[in-house]
Formats: sequence, C-alpha cells, structure tokens
Amino acid sequence: MNKDLSLLQPYPFEKLTALKAQVTPPSDLDHIAFSIGEPKHPAPDFVAEVLTENMGRLCNYPTTAGLPELRQAIAGWCERRFKLKEGSVDPEANVLPVNGTREAIFAFTQAAVNRSEDALVVSPNPFYQIYEGAAYLAGAKPYYLNCLAENGFIPDFDAVPESVWQNCQLLFLCSPSNPTGAVTDLDTLKKLIELSDKYDFIVASDECYSEIYLDERHPPVGLLQACAEMGRDDYKNCVVMHSLSKRSNLPGLRSGFIAGDAALLGPFLQYRTYHGCSMPVQHQLASIAAWNDEDHVLENRDQYRRKFDAVIEILSPVMDVQKPDASFYLWAKTPIDDDTFAQGLFEQQNLTVLPGRYLSRETDGILPGAGYVRMALVATLEECIEGAHRIRKYVESL
Repeated sequence: MNKDLSLLQPYPFEKLTALKAQVTPPSDLDHIAFSIGEPKHPAPDFVAEVLTENMGRLCNYPTTAGLPELRQAIAGWCERRFKLKEGSVDPEANVLPVNGTREAIFAFTQAAVNRSEDALVVSPNPFYQIYEGAAYLAGAKPYYLNCLAENGFIPDFDAVPESVWQNCQLLFLCSPSNPTGAVTDLDTLKKLIELSDKYDFIVASDECYSEIYLDERHPPVGLLQACAEMGRDDYKNCVVMHSLSKRSNLPGLRSGFIAGDAALLGPFLQYRTYHGCSMPVQHQLASIAAWNDEDHVLENRDQYRRKFDAVIEILSPVMDVQKPDASFYLWAKTPIDDDTFAQGLFEQQNLTVLPGRYLSRETDGILPGAGYVRMALVATLEECIEGAHRIRKYVESL
C-alpha cells in the first residue's frame, strides 16, 4: 500500500464519534445535529423533476468533460455571478463538471503537484481536511496558515516566509471559510494572484459556500472576479471550485465544477479521464436546471438569515457568537475546552457540535481551532431554535 496513507489523520467525525461514545445522552431528548454541514432544506422540486424525467439516460455512459449544455450553463452562471467579461469563460476550455468539490479538490491536487522533497501545499488553519490529505497523497507537505480572531479569521499572508512561497506549488483558499464563515476580500485576492505570478504557484479557491450570505447587497467576491478586475481574463494560475450541495440543497446529487485557467484544466481533464469520475447524464441535466435558476437560492438564503437571527438572539447573552460573513456555520467561542464542551453538551442535551480542535493543526505553538466549536445551522428553524435553547441551558449550567 502507498506509504503516504499512514500520514492521514482520522476524519473529524471519526474523532467526534469516539468522543460521544464515552458518554450516554438523555433518552427523553431527540437528537439534534449541529455537527455536520449537510443541508436539510428541501431540494428544489424542479430539479428532482428533471432528474426523474431523465432516468432513461442510465443506459448512457457519461463523458468526462460533461455535456456541452452543462458547461455552457456553468460558464454563464460564473459570468453573471462574478461580473466577468462576457465570453471570458469558454465552456470548452475554462470549465469542467466534477462530482462535488471534495472530488475536485482531491483530484486536482494529485494532478497539480509535482512531487518533491520540498513541495508545499499551503492552506488555511482551521481547514477542510481534504486539503491536507490530498497534499500528503500527492507527495507534498501541507503548510498551515493560522486563521485567528485578531485577523478576522483570515491568514496573515504578509507574515508568510518567502521560503514558503518559493516552495509552494498550490495555495488553497476557502472563502467563505469552513469553519469560520470569513470572506477573503478583493484586495487580498489580488495580492495572492500577484504572489502566484512572482513565485509561480497555483491558487485554488474553494468557494462552495459562496451563495449562502447574509447581506444581499454584498455577495462574497470570488477569485475569478479578482482576476477580471486585474484584466486577467485568461485566469492564469487560478481555479475555483463550486458546488450545488449548499447553494441548491443538493448534497446527494454530487454535482459541482472547477473553472479557471485553461492551461491547468486541459491536463486536469486528461487526469480525470483516467480517474474515472464522470457525472451521470441525468445528474448533469438536473444540474443545468439548478445553475439556471436563482429564485430557489434567494429563498435558501432567507431561511438561513432567519435561523442566524433566532439562534444568535438566544445564545449571545451566554456565549461569544457573531454572525459570519457567509456560510451556514457559527464559529462559537467556548467557556471551557472545546472537546469537553462538545462532550458535555451531548451528554446533557443530546446535541452534537464539532470541536474546533478537530479542524486544525498546531502550528507555531498555536492550535487555532481550540476553544471554539462549529455549529452548522442546517436543520429546520424550529430545530435550530430548540437546539439554541439547549446549548444556552448547558452553558448556564457550567
């Protein structure tokens, strides 16, 4: 077996399962899960209809590059959403459908990294653990950039040593962030693009939470948008990943895309023809319907706003909780150790949250996720309100 498999750490939810196994929750309370970011809002009916109407396409092999109509729908959505120059996203060269952002992140890393002793994949910390695992299995080392409250939970890119940029082959961004909800601003994105020019590394922006934000007047900016503002319509050295899982409540569809520099996506397409991850045709047709509609996305955001308002009103008197810039997570500071907090909350209130330490690695003597828990407000409004009351009751008991 590949020796690098030994470098992989247990997934955060494996750690959470082990933590919960040490205690017994009250049987008179139904379980509420704030731990996993799995949207619970109903999937759009019109998407389900397209899917079922095309089940006859099960007899067709899908192509790796996907249907031209899907690539066109994605290209059009990118240009509309991020104010890109019309025609600058070529459906044939700048877009590839993928089976969700997890698949794209992992596979793209394998294709992008030229394995060597000094190869680095740089990522935020806390982080989505796929960045780390993909780096190890591509033959690179992960390098973590701490995201701390004093810097708005955005890495201090100015403090990164030049030697790191010199060895960086791939920089992962996550904006809006999992787990903090922080959004990287336009000036920072431009700075990173300039660094990629200087040191010749790829910038890959995981933007799967970009359509869940609280202020309709200020949608999160994207990496391709920063490229366009710099006049870089070739998107050199830049790729973005997006998904229908959060935007359209379709996690089971496993549908997303990677878009950006054609010089990167060409070789990646070749890699994926061997990788064998083509999206089923009926899923592609359903995805076209989803990318071409915004009404359901507006309603989705409205539901999250109502939940954030209600939960923060309940929790703010007893916890340090702030509305995020975007995403459906609350990154809440805990009055005791985060893992102890999570275990006690489950034992007393049958409610699960994810300890922040499970999402980070100690770097420079700091474990940036320690002392926080991630709460995913994905359940119904009623469940979120009930969960918030349970959390408040637990905090008041400490």
